[in-house]
Amino acid sequence: MSENTPPIDPTLLALLRCPVAVHWKDKGEDPGRLELVKNSWLVSADSGYKYPIRNGIPVMLVEEGAKWKDMAVEDLPVPPPDGEPAKA
Repeated sequence: MSENTPPIDPTLLALLRCPVAVHWKDKGEDPGRLELVKNSWLVSADSGYKYPIRNGIPVMLVEEGAKWKDMAVEDLPVPPPDGEPAKA
């Protein structure tokens, strides 16, 4: 897959929501929207959770998104590793 080819279908990206933030009523009309970052991550601006895309599959588990929440977007590894984030 080239760097310019989206790792997931744009239609799927438009439908996916952060499973944490989607229920929040104070985040506007459409909470939990996700942004594709580094062509390898789905990031929720509402919750700060960051979900890896591994082998073309978004890993939308709350536990997985929480692991990466405190890591700055620019520090997210590409490709996303299996397992825990490296400690600083």
